[in-house]
Amino acid sequence: MFSTINNVFRIPELRKKIMITLGLLAAYRIGFSIPIPGINIRMFKDGLLSVSDLFGDTLGVGAEGASTGLAGIIANLGAITGGAWQSGAIFCLGIMPYITASIIFSLLQKIVPSLERMAKEGEAGQQKINQYTRYVTVLLCLIHSLFIFYQILPKEMWNGERTPFAFLQFFAAVAAGTMLIMWIGEKITEYGIGNGISLLIMAGIIARIPNAVLILYRDYFSDQAKNTPQEGILVVCGLGVMFILIVMGVVLITQGTRRITIQQAKHVRGTKIYGGQRSYMPLRVNHAGVMPVIFASPVMMLVAGVIGGALLKFGGVSYFLGVNLQNGHVLYTIMEIGLIFFFSYFWTALYFNPADTAKNIKEYGSFIPGIRPGKNTAEYLERIMNRVIFGGAAFLSAIAILPMILSNALDMSYLVVSFLGGTGILIVVGVALDLVQKVESHLVMRHYDSFMGGSKRIRGRRR
Repeated sequence: MFSTINNVFRIPELRKKIMITLGLLAAYRIGFSIPIPGINIRMFKDGLLSVSDLFGDTLGVGAEGASTGLAGIIANLGAITGGAWQSGAIFCLGIMPYITASIIFSLLQKIVPSLERMAKEGEAGQQKINQYTRYVTVLLCLIHSLFIFYQILPKEMWNGERTPFAFLQFFAAVAAGTMLIMWIGEKITEYGIGNGISLLIMAGIIARIPNAVLILYRDYFSDQAKNTPQEGILVVCGLGVMFILIVMGVVLITQGTRRITIQQAKHVRGTKIYGGQRSYMPLRVNHAGVMPVIFASPVMMLVAGVIGGALLKFGGVSYFLGVNLQNGHVLYTIMEIGLIFFFSYFWTALYFNPADTAKNIKEYGSFIPGIRPGKNTAEYLERIMNRVIFGGAAFLSAIAILPMILSNALDMSYLVVSFLGGTGILIVVGVALDLVQKVESHLVMRHYDSFMGGSKRIRGRRR
């Protein structure tokens, strides 16, 4: 492993890309230390723990809990996409508005014919869509700024009166921060290594690890710990083993495919026979990736905050339903699993069309052995894909609810167990796999070992 890492820095081009990437990531993290103009940072951080959201619920924005309500949606989505608006820094929204705008246009391209035609125009059409995405990003920054400025933050947290000019100052700071993060991601993609936006999201998630370590130290090893150090050692070892097993499972499912045999038809030309070769079409087990969890989480937080909060104000059956709609209860868990399954099938249906795939197979002169070309092939692919999606959705559901179950069962901070499941680990593992593949492509091109091992030189080459 160490020799492979040494080989990585032997290649000048790869070394330059890595250094540029690390430098831009460092600049990204520095932005979380620059406060927003006009905010009293000390009062801001001290007051957030007792701030109430729109529905009168306590806003859990501390290091130990997940937030609920509309404010919780911003906080949890910010944690997913690398933001931390509780920090009061210019990068407080992270890349969340840009990610949301990108998802919106990804869906609109499948619905709006003009956008679909624009996407097929090549690079010019994609540049137009990127420009529209930036406009929507600024609009989303405006919406988030209005909500945070007027609904969450009290007047006491501002240096001076909360005037429209103060809001414009706040909006300009956070919008500029989000656009600067977007620019950093684009530069990483262009001059660095890997997908810049994905790396920024991963960096934001990994940045929460020190807080989780401090919580473990406080609960098990400090003088005010409520548990013994021996229990702490067992907990840390158990969490480490579970983390390794879960990462192995995530890698297995992420890389797993269902291979469909494709047989090429034979063609006789004179005395020679052409074709007849056999290949495979891979269908990914987790075809939708992390998108179903990203869609399901804010929907359930909205349901818990709006519907659950409203039902809690009444008695009897309404109060019982309101309690069970809160995070960690049975009804909440069942509904979240149902939404994950729904969005898994919905997202896959947008990007995988069995009829078009069957048509392409037929046009290339190929067929699936035992299946007639055309309609029968489309029905066969749809049946196989539905079964594959079911397995992927079941896996995503287990990963999504695992932190919630562990937090309630072990009476442990949600931030600590969040690294054993949820959206964060899916994003981190997916980005890490993509980054390793990019590095390996450079190593193989220069005839060095990949991370998977093998000979150091390609045979027949002296240098």
